[in-house]
Amino acid sequence: MFIDIHGHTQRLIGPLRNGAPAFTSPEDLIARHDAVGIETAVLLPIVSPEFFFIPHSSDEIIEISERFPGRFVPFCNVDPRAVANTSDAPLDQLLSHYKECGCRGVGEVTANLPFDHPMVWNLFKHCEALDLPLLFHIAPQIGGCYGLYDDPGLPLLEKSLARFPKMIFIGHSQPFWAEIAELDDPADRNGYPTGPVTKEGAVSRLMRQYPNLHCDLSAGSGHNALNRDPDYAARFLDEFQDRLYFGTDICAPGTPTPLVDFLLMMRDENRISEQVFQKVARENAAKLLGLQQWVHP
Repeated sequence: MFIDIHGHTQRLIGPLRNGAPAFTSPEDLIARHDAVGIETAVLLPIVSPEFFFIPHSSDEIIEISERFPGRFVPFCNVDPRAVANTSDAPLDQLLSHYKECGCRGVGEVTANLPFDHPMVWNLFKHCEALDLPLLFHIAPQIGGCYGLYDDPGLPLLEKSLARFPKMIFIGHSQPFWAEIAELDDPADRNGYPTGPVTKEGAVSRLMRQYPNLHCDLSAGSGHNALNRDPDYAARFLDEFQDRLYFGTDICAPGTPTPLVDFLLMMRDENRISEQVFQKVARENAAKLLGLQQWVHP
């Protein structure tokens, strides 16, 4: 029923977070998927040093995907500072290698650098040349967190969308999804704003203006963006139905998956059509990942 655009797992369980594992094992992740009808999932490596747990490399994610054929699709991840810590580092050598190993995209990019930093744009340049979509996490600040930094209104993302028009950018995280509505307070973008969308924000504007911007609906941030105003969510899902992706962002074993029930509710109450549901739930991801046999005629 679903293809998950945003999954994480580790071969070896690392240190505990609040008394529980930070990431689930591949076997437990598959069990979670079976329980909610997820057929396959993209696995995203975590490689940047800002992330606060044991990283899991692209090689580990490729190995796990090969152990469970059909259940996982690997992305690779290359930190913009890799190889030489310069804006002209030959990141294409790493990206080409991982693409040959079966990786279908890049992410989750979590380096805490400005979105328009020369080293970040160097990564974008090579992803565009190699036709690799990139899934990014936006951060609200430099320092003390992970993710590419952007200002309120997402102006640095917009500069990047215009600079690299042939690369698919897949947006994710609280500072991204908070901007589905105009911000009442810039501090809201690091949380989960509530209330109806009375005035559209940067996300809808950028989606209309830049066809290379796609959206990852995973995690509390994606669910909150829709659930805060189901009437607006119905219009958003319908208008951008070809560039939205179901996701969970399951990390720890008990990570909730509220988007499953929300999308089913929207379909069952006829707030969105069956066609829109199928595109968001699985078909858009199948096209992006080259799983054409999974797309309904």
